[in-house]
Amino acid sequence: MKKAFLVIALMLASATAFCQFIARPVNRPKANPVSTEEPKKSVVYARIEGNDTILIVHLPEVDIDLMSRYFQITETRQGRRLVSNVRKVYPYAKLASDKLQEYDTILANADSDAERRRLMRQAEDELSEQYTEELTHLTFTQGAILIRLIDRETGNTSYKLVQELRGKVRAFFYQGFARLWGYNLKAEFDPKNDPEDEQIDVIATLLERGQI
Repeated sequence: MKKAFLVIALMLASATAFCQFIARPVNRPKANPVSTEEPKKSVVYARIEGNDTILIVHLPEVDIDLMSRYFQITETRQGRRLVSNVRKVYPYAKLASDKLQEYDTILANADSDAERRRLMRQAEDELSEQYTEELTHLTFTQGAILIRLIDRETGNTSYKLVQELRGKVRAFFYQGFARLWGYNLKAEFDPKNDPEDEQIDVIATLLERGQI
């Protein structure tokens, strides 16, 4: 949906301010690289009992309660749709979180406020260009989930992130624009009191662990 893209593109571009501020490389035909790495080796553990060799396999730990909760969610059509939506937008929330951690040093080393604003404007343009095609395909529901997941991953609402990175005026403008389409950049992630956020937290936690 176009309206979802318009709001989320603005929010995500600001939340990840200047992650692409370094000039894009010139496009050149890619050659097939010759790998110089040695083949990866694996170790298989086993023990011998009598004439039999018994393999010893170390399985990753699984949170039974969490998986049980996940299976309960997927029992309904609505729950399966929620899983699909979280899978779709969770990588963008992680992107915002990862890039925000990279900003601190770059922002601290900016020579002036003018330089800081220049870097963020450049990044906003380049990030929007990079993710326009992907974000265009987000639905309204996916956009709303993304806003809450960004709060989960960064510890700040999208409104606060925009305010800190682009200023109060820009945050006010984005929030007003978002509200026109039913979004709220001030939405907080509250799994303790919001049943849907609790379900989203279960799904996101299992995605983090690579268990779904």
